[in-house]
Order: sequence, then structure tokens, then C-alpha cells
Amino acid sequence: MTTLSRARLVALPSLMILAAGLLAAAPADAGRHPGPGPGHGSGHGHGQTGQTVRFQTFNASLNRATAGALVSDLSTRTNAQARSVAEIIQRTRPDVLLVNEFDYEPGNRAVDLFRDNYLEVPQGGARAIDYPYAFVAPSNTGAPSGFDLDNNGTVGGGNDAYGFGDFEGQYGMVVLSKYPIDTRGIRTFQQFRWADMPGALLPTDFYSPAEQRVLRLSSKSHWDVPVTIGRKTVHFLVSHPTPPTFDGPEDRNGKRNHDEIRFWADYVAGGRDAAYIYDDRGQYGGLARDASFVIAGDQNADPLDGDSVAAAVDQLLDSPRIVDPRPTSAGGPEAAARQGGANATHRGDPRYDTADFSDAPAPGNLRADYVLPSRRGLQVKGAGIFWPVPSDPLSRLTGEFPFPSSDHRTVWVDVKLK
Repeated sequence: MTTLSRARLVALPSLMILAAGLLAAAPADAGRHPGPGPGHGSGHGHGQTGQTVRFQTFNASLNRATAGALVSDLSTRTNAQARSVAEIIQRTRPDVLLVNEFDYEPGNRAVDLFRDNYLEVPQGGARAIDYPYAFVAPSNTGAPSGFDLDNNGTVGGGNDAYGFGDFEGQYGMVVLSKYPIDTRGIRTFQQFRWADMPGALLPTDFYSPAEQRVLRLSSKSHWDVPVTIGRKTVHFLVSHPTPPTFDGPEDRNGKRNHDEIRFWADYVAGGRDAAYIYDDRGQYGGLARDASFVIAGDQNADPLDGDSVAAAVDQLLDSPRIVDPRPTSAGGPEAAARQGGANATHRGDPRYDTADFSDAPAPGNLRADYVLPSRRGLQVKGAGIFWPVPSDPLSRLTGEFPFPSSDHRTVWVDVKLK
């Protein structure tokens, strides 16, 4: 367990969220972070111009089949998957990290256990890593809607929740940070209604008028988490849109995925484009035009391949306010060539793949996970995907199905504060 005096999480009733932080600043790290990414410098400076910070996303597949199972697994230091996930994080050494598919547990027990028993314990010869600041909040997954959202004639179960899940909080997410989180500035959008997005792709011929009045846009949630790096604030905009599959000809999940991605495009555009957006406190509007931000998460959308609505992720990649660093790996092309199947027909370059999905019959490996910094205030210095080739000893951490860690690969971008 860490020797730092880390405060436990406290409830903020107005947002129904939880947050944690150190009572004092984290100790300085005088050295450079080791890791596969180029140009990555010290993660503990004073926020001065020229400092480089690593932002990272990882769909770690730390979801479990039943409520409380993740807490049980993380209560010891012996869970093989959690050890592999922790070692990947220790070897890539992000400063600010989003973990997707991490079950939400009231009281934040799971996050504390993951830090205490895994991240802060050396794994496989890697150095321990400490995140004194964390943010979690409830997820729409598994939250009962009270409606027959899949139109199968019964009400109840994961498909009829606001976001698919067999219990509330399944497939949730968590933000971990070496830098302070501005808890007063956090905005969550869990309850934003899909129908309140102008021009939404909401299939009105599938959902009844009553369902349209309550159905939420976010399958998990959308969070704006401001991270304070010295005198600068970088807004960490995180989410995990629904997979664009598991539906019918109405393509309700594909259309929802598109609009969940569109939400951030409108939010960072600001002004009139974001005037319709309201958060869980009732505050309207998007991000200020002079704000610096990083969008991160498993977007479940590839620019060229897979089942997503055409150009879904291009809403972010083509935004004039956003930079696409186009991180690559050596393991992605090797896996696509060796696994074949759907990969052989893909139009996208497998260097950019971040997910090792089923190859027969589909969808094959895809680019699903993104870290996208703003053009304003941030300069990209490096980017990468942790996907070692099989000859690399660290490939034991990624492997193939059944995966030792996750079917997704962690993605990072190093940015210099301008």
C-alpha cells in the first residue's frame, strides 16, 4: 500500500459523483518516464511551458459478470488479469489515464484496491506507479429504464437498461491522474437525453414516444474532467460509446454510437454548436473556445472498417479543433497478417489497429481506441500503441484469445503544454 496520505473518495451530492485526491502535492519525479512512447519526459513538473505529459486510454476489460466480483478479485494481489493490466500501465507510465470497462462500485472500493494491490506493487519487473488522484461516477450501464427498449415483449435485463449491462455500473470507467483533478469543475452528462440532440439519429420508428422522452444518449456516461497541471488546465473528455452492433435493421446501436461520438465534436466546437448540451447539474453549453482538452476512450468506431455508421469517428478526426496523432504499433500489422480472415479485406492500415477482435467472419482487428488532443494549447510530441510483436518478451501481456489482459491495446499521446 502506498505511504502517501491519500484521501478516500467523498460524495458530491449535486453531481452524484465521487472523487479523490491527495491532501498534499505528489512528490517530484526527477527522471524521464521509461516506456515505448517517444519524446516522453517528466510527469511531475510545475506545469511550466514546455512540459510534456502523457495522456492514455485503456479498455482493460476489468468488467465482471456480477456485482461485487471485481472488488473480490482485486482484494488480493493474485489476480492474473489485473496483474497483466497493471504491468502494462507500469510499463507505459501514463500521467493521466482513462480505464474503460472497469465496473463502477459505490464507495470506490474497486479503484482503491486496484491502486493499492496492483498499480502500487511492482509487476513482472516493472516499477510500481502511483495515482494519487482518481475520479469515478455512476454509469448508465445496467440502470433500469422501465421500458422494453429492445422490443422483445418483456421489460428487464441488460438490453432494457439505459446502457447495456447486467448490473448497475458494469462496464464503467475511471480516470486516474498524477495531477490534481479540479473536482468543482467536473461536468458529467449521464442523464442527457438522446432526443435533446438536434438532428439526432435516434430511430423514432423503433422507440415509442414515451421511450424517446427518457432514453439517454450516453451508454455509460460522458465526463469533462479538468486536470490541473501547474497553472494550466487540460480538460480530459472521456467516454465509451456503445458498440455499433447487437441490434437489428434499425441500427439503433450504430446510430447511438455515432451520436455519442458527435457529442464531443459539438462540445469542443462550443458556441451555437454546443448550446443544446446540458450537464447533470443543469448547466448548458460546451467548452470555451480557448480551452485545452484531450478526448479519450474506446469509441468503438474505425474510420474505414467495421460496423459503425459511415464517418462516425471522422466527426472527431476531421474537427478543426482536434489533432489526430495517428499512433501506431509493430504488433498490429503482424497480427493482421498472421490472423487473416476479415483483416485481409480491410481498407485501413493495421498499424493503427487498437483492438484484436474476432477475424472469422468479422469484424477483424480495428482502430477503436483514441487519444485526441486539442490544437490549442497542446503540441504532440509522440504517440504509440502497446502491441508488441510475438518475439518481444512483453507480448506475454497482450497475447491472443483468451487474452491475458484485454482484447484492446492501450493507446497514449505525449503532449507539450504550450
